[in-house]
Amino acid sequence: MSLLRDESLTAEELAVWRMLQRAQVRITRHLESELLVAHDLPLASYEVLMQLAESPRRRLRMNDLADRVLLSRSGLTRLIDRLQRDGLVAREACADDARGLFAVLTEAGAARLAEATPTYLRGIRRQFLDMLDAGEIARVRMMLAKLGDEVSGPAPARSP
Repeated sequence: MSLLRDESLTAEELAVWRMLQRAQVRITRHLESELLVAHDLPLASYEVLMQLAESPRRRLRMNDLADRVLLSRSGLTRLIDRLQRDGLVAREACADDARGLFAVLTEAGAARLAEATPTYLRGIRRQFLDMLDAGEIARVRMMLAKLGDEVSGPAPARSP
């Protein structure tokens, strides 16, 4: 009994899925390694700092931040604990919600982010963008938009 037949995936479809997973893991591992070596900053920490820096008043509610960096609430709480210990992030209570908390980028966090950003951008360029021409980048963007949050509604039906 073929697993592929039972699940309605062709060998090619499964191969494409696995290639996508491997590419994402490879690129992420390289970025993580480069940030750790050069700045002692894990990729998840960089992503949190970047999200805060790009937000109004350099702050986000913890729930919103967790959604943006694709971490569980408990995973984000542990990460914010570490970033707060390092002085890169502070927590502030929500004035309109006694249970709500904001994560706020500190000056030290902004400085650390500024130091790490060139390494991050070089890694993206080297591990991803340099391997594609302009037309391929446009096609990848269109394909990923179909799969991501940019498009709402059900996915288009596959042809048999």
